[in-house]
Amino acid sequence: MDKRWVYKKDTDQDTIVRLIEQLGVAKPIATILGQRDIQNFEAAKAFFRPNLDELHDPFEMLNMVLAVERISTAILNQENILIYGDYDVDGTTAVALMYEYLTREYEQVGYYIPDRYKEGYGISRAGVDFAIDNSFTLVIALDCGIKAVGEITYAKEHGVDFIVCDHHLPGEEIPPAIILNPKQKDCPYPFKELSGCGVGFKLVQALNSVDNQPLDEILPLLDLVVVSIGADIVSMTGENRLLAYFGLKLLNQSPRIGFKQILELSNTKGDLSIMDVVFSIAPRINAAGRISSGNKAVELLLAQSFDEVEEVSKLINTNNETRKGLDRSITQEALEVIEQDDWLLNAKSTVVFNPDWHKGVVGIVASRLIEKHYRPTIVLTESNGEAVGSARSVKGFNIHDAIAQCSDLLTQFGGHYFAAGLTMPLDNVTAFKMKFNEVAQDWLTEDMLVPEIEIDTEIDFRDIFENQLGGMPKFYRVLKQLAPFGPDNMAPVFVSRQVKDTGYSRLLKDEHVKLSIRQAEYPEIIIDAIAFGFGHLMPRILKEPFDIVYTIAENHWQGRTSLQLMVKDIRFADG
Repeated sequence: MDKRWVYKKDTDQDTIVRLIEQLGVAKPIATILGQRDIQNFEAAKAFFRPNLDELHDPFEMLNMVLAVERISTAILNQENILIYGDYDVDGTTAVALMYEYLTREYEQVGYYIPDRYKEGYGISRAGVDFAIDNSFTLVIALDCGIKAVGEITYAKEHGVDFIVCDHHLPGEEIPPAIILNPKQKDCPYPFKELSGCGVGFKLVQALNSVDNQPLDEILPLLDLVVVSIGADIVSMTGENRLLAYFGLKLLNQSPRIGFKQILELSNTKGDLSIMDVVFSIAPRINAAGRISSGNKAVELLLAQSFDEVEEVSKLINTNNETRKGLDRSITQEALEVIEQDDWLLNAKSTVVFNPDWHKGVVGIVASRLIEKHYRPTIVLTESNGEAVGSARSVKGFNIHDAIAQCSDLLTQFGGHYFAAGLTMPLDNVTAFKMKFNEVAQDWLTEDMLVPEIEIDTEIDFRDIFENQLGGMPKFYRVLKQLAPFGPDNMAPVFVSRQVKDTGYSRLLKDEHVKLSIRQAEYPEIIIDAIAFGFGHLMPRILKEPFDIVYTIAENHWQGRTSLQLMVKDIRFADG
């Protein structure tokens, strides 16, 4: 698929000069820092040396005082407290976090993860009935609940109070509960992009401070928070970056036994990054809710001994293998549906439905379809007599708002800018498909249907290795300190021109290329690169010069560490 190369706005020259003088960094690094609104030494110090003292006061969040008072009252009166969370990574980590904290000093706490297939996303009537039947009078809902007006009203009528810790966009009507959500109207909390688990952490932070306990008491929970941040793909700026930075330190230095077991089963080694969270840890936690039960994920996260995790971790790993098989087969079936439908091939959106597809992987399949057909995508299947599905989007298209324009055809929906879930009567699928495409046609330009690669700056290979005295180049060591990476703080992307094969590039598995390359101007500098999915260009790579867009990473092989370029696109002179 062709891609557009889009360059970030240049940093002004005065800022570049100031950063070079104050920090002693190279011009490309100064450019990248300026693009991220780091314009002087003090801002750089705050960015490169995160400090937990910079965490916001949790009581700045609307209703935090009420939430702390309600929990304190419940404990004082010996009430039963139920921790309720969604079955995905954000929900299960949030439940584990809140349960682990409260049960340190209070025993009358339980947790509940809804069944993905019988109950669906969010607060269910079955979940409320569970609370009623088991004499829970307070429910702390995490990563869900902001739109559960009917269910929470029903709970209140039966003497069950709710505290809702959510980060999804509120609807016009708010449920009758104590709401903790930085996105709710009139909430003055300065950072709006917390994960669901992050909102839960702020509640724990508030409870901890009221108990006059030091922050150190709750820092062991940050491994759960960073996994939620990575998995939920929330902004990696502000407080999220701070929480992720220290959470990753904890994951690397002293991972809880459940995470340690996952990392062993996934054969993940070396210093963990957010990418390891996204591709090694998160899929296995998610697999529990997709294939069997999210309760298994919570059990794993709360485990205190190897005996507790051995069986459940193996089950979760097996579930993940099952998930990958379903992912592959359903993606192939969905691609065939698109290829055989001229209307879909020419539409500005993709909506596909098959009642036999596994509900647990439709979100993953939607993402896979975008890799092939770059347009807003919704994959639907049948569950409990209705069409249910997941939506994924492309840059510039707010899929939550687009779905909202079709709400007259839906039973319920919810989500974010780039991802959403929805439910509708089976009879409405065709009408929804047409109406959603009308919204997409009005919204999307032709350019928006071509995937975009955002480039930070152009460099030569010489820039990477300049002033190297041995070991890892200073250029890369500074780049590495920009991590953790994620939305709004992505790994820097570079372009280098007139790159040539050295004669040692080779094809891997008929579809990938292991490159050995140099630039014509600097023939003495040879660097390795990997270009996944570019095997079809191998004949031209061996003969012609080309430009590459890439990120820079470390390659660990047989005890040695070296730099490797991760190629995102290749462009020849005629293309």
